Amino acid sequence: MIEAHNRTATGWRGMIAASSTALVVVLAPAAVPDTADATAGGSTVGGNTHPVVTWGASADRTDATMSDKTVRNIVHTSVTGSDLRVSLSNAFGTVPVTFDSVYVGDASDGSASVTGNRRVTFSEKSSITVPPGAEVLSDPLPGRIPAESTLAVSVHTSGDPGTVTGHNVANQTSYIATGGDHAADLAGDAYDATTSHWYWVDGLVVEEPLQVETVALFGDSITDGNGSTAGANHRWPDYLARRMTSRPRPKQFGVMNEGISGNKVLADGSGVSAQARFDRDVLAQPGIDTVVILEGINDIRHETATEPEDLTAAYRQLIRRAHANGVCVVGATMTPWAGGSLYSEERNRLRIEVNHWIRTSGQFDSVIDFDKGTRDPDNPKRFLPAYDSGDHLHPGDEGYQAMADTVRLRQLDCNR
Repeated sequence: MIEAHNRTATGWRGMIAASSTALVVVLAPAAVPDTADATAGGSTVGGNTHPVVTWGASADRTDATMSDKTVRNIVHTSVTGSDLRVSLSNAFGTVPVTFDSVYVGDASDGSASVTGNRRVTFSEKSSITVPPGAEVLSDPLPGRIPAESTLAVSVHTSGDPGTVTGHNVANQTSYIATGGDHAADLAGDAYDATTSHWYWVDGLVVEEPLQVETVALFGDSITDGNGSTAGANHRWPDYLARRMTSRPRPKQFGVMNEGISGNKVLADGSGVSAQARFDRDVLAQPGIDTVVILEGINDIRHETATEPEDLTAAYRQLIRRAHANGVCVVGATMTPWAGGSLYSEERNRLRIEVNHWIRTSGQFDSVIDFDKGTRDPDNPKRFLPAYDSGDHLHPGDEGYQAMADTVRLRQLDCNR
């Protein structure tokens, strides 16, 4: 066993130097130009690469018990890349966790079965112990994964792992084998339970040319994808990733979803506050170039924020912290929710005032107007009916598609 390292903004870059291992090339799906947002220029420059996150999910505390169990996490990537690395988190752990068997394979739809399952190592060891509060990044797996791959990351821990770090609203079915280590299994027979959470894994990192960077979509349940079809990858970050992977190279972004359902800017609750998790979930991420911030509606709904300045002061701090790290910050207006949980006219007026500040303050490098992109023109306090999941707070699949379509891809690159 080897010692794990805390992930910091500098630590990531030191841990993930580009691998010189020869690659097995797998062709990605053919690109379809997005002419309105295409970046002019020649082909991708080879040679110099850096780490890019192709999939990510915010770490949080879970109530799972995982002693001598194997979890097969089903995840869906964004950009193509080589030398895949797996990030495992014990950020909310209470005891050291030993990951003694970790594998990555191609997932079969609706099944725990996989193909091409390969062992993941850590500093060339098959096992690693990660202390509470820490995260670890694996060695690279030689080869190239296509864009929009559905992968199974199977993880077994030895002993009692204590409080399990994971992601509580995955909106995806994953699988648990309740009897021992089955991470290497190709068949899914041993996986006798299902879960709607992800456990331990919080990121997949690939090597890509310097023109490909990472965008973190930082938010609450609307970024998390509540109200979308489970297992269909119909969150607005998924739709954005599909647009991104069809964008002509060289300029693309790996898309990581850093939403936590119920999250607030100003207070802990469902996950630690946006201000408290910003460094871990955004600034410390490999290849981070841009963050899109869509947070605040839960502060308004629960009256954690009662004046516009409560939120705008916090936004200013997030912007300054990002800019100090050379990261672009895109502000996103909060979507309407008349008829939804905890709605009132007074609270909606606060949403409108904060949205006005987001649009007009000039503090953000760019602004995405999700409010305008999803509201009913005849009743702007509500979603357009076709975009409503039915609870009047979260979009449905069509609404999430509309959100992704609202983004002008050039907004994500401000060259700070």
